[in-house]
Amino acid sequence: MNKNIESRPVVRVIAMLLVATLISSGPAMAAKKQDPPQTTTDGLNLVKSTDTRVVYLADGAEFDQYTKVMIIECAVAFKKNWQRDYNRSTISLDRRVSDRDVTRIKEGLAAEFKKEFTKVMTENGHEVVTEPASDVLILRPAIINLVVNAPDIQSAGITRTFVADPGQMTLYLELYDSVSSTKLALIMDAVDIGRVAPSMSYANRVTNIAAADRVLRRWAKELSGHLGEVSTGSGN
Repeated sequence: MNKNIESRPVVRVIAMLLVATLISSGPAMAAKKQDPPQTTTDGLNLVKSTDTRVVYLADGAEFDQYTKVMIIECAVAFKKNWQRDYNRSTISLDRRVSDRDVTRIKEGLAAEFKKEFTKVMTENGHEVVTEPASDVLILRPAIINLVVNAPDIQSAGITRTFVADPGQMTLYLELYDSVSSTKLALIMDAVDIGRVAPSMSYANRVTNIAAADRVLRRWAKELSGHLGEVSTGSGN
C-alpha cells in the first residue's frame, strides 16, 4: 500500500474544513454560502460548484486507465462542538454523549464506509486491492461535519427517540494515482441524510447505520458509475 498517501496526517484533512464550510449542509446555510476558490493549494481546478457539492480536478486528469481501487481508512470528524451542544440540549444525564460514544460512532461509520464502498465497487466490476499498480486508483476519504440527531446512547434507562432526520454529513474524498501519488481529484458533498432516507422512525444504532449506509451507497455508486463509463469508453 502507498504509505506516502496513507500516512498523511488527518490534520491535513480537517484543515480542508475551511473549504468544506463554503458549501451548505441544509437550507439554513444557503444564505451564508460563499463561492469556493477556483484552485486548491495543491493546484486542482474547480470544475463543479453547487450549494452542496464541490469538485476539483487536476489539469489533464483522466480515469480511463483505472480498473481497480485502493481504499484508505476513512477519517471521521463531527461538526464542531456537536457533542457539547447535544449534551447541553439533553436534560437526562444518562442520555448525554460520552467521549466513548463519540469514538464508537466514528469507528462504526468508518467501518461502514469501507464495507459499502467495497461492496458497490466490487458489484460494478472495480476490484478493491491493497497494492499500487498502474490501473489502481486510490480513494482517500473522510466524513466531516458529522451530525447525529438521535445518537444511540448506551444508558441504563429505556428511552425511545423518534426522528424525521437522522442527521448530516459531508464527504471529503481525494483521488490519487497509486504509482505516482499524484492527486487527481477532490470531491466534497454535503448531505442531509433525511433527504436521502426521509422517515419518522424510532432511532437506534441499527436505524442510524441503515440511514448512513444509504448515503454511502449513493456516493459509491456515483463514483463507480463514472469510473465504469470511462473504462468502457461510454462516459462523458
